[in-house]
Amino acid sequence: MSLYLKDPQARIDHGIDWSASLTGQSVTDSLWSVSPVEAGGLVVEDGGLEAARARVRLSGGLVGRLYRVTNSVTLSDGQALERSVTFRVEEQ
Repeated sequence: MSLYLKDPQARIDHGIDWSASLTGQSVTDSLWSVSPVEAGGLVVEDGGLEAARARVRLSGGLVGRLYRVTNSVTLSDGQALERSVTFRVEEQ
């Protein structure tokens, strides 16, 4: 798991490249989630797919808090994969 810093006022884009995990399949669906879910917490504004890369736009977050952002994808052969990263919210 990777750790990233985010300012609470910033809207940032993040992506996960799934191409190294693919052996002839393609990514057909992508869902993003944030934990914990809380008032004023980190929010998924938008997400999408660009070939084998899943992207997300994040905003908000409470200073000093850690958030786990998880991308769950479905492959063309029905397999499901999941990868998470951690964001720490700090004034920058």
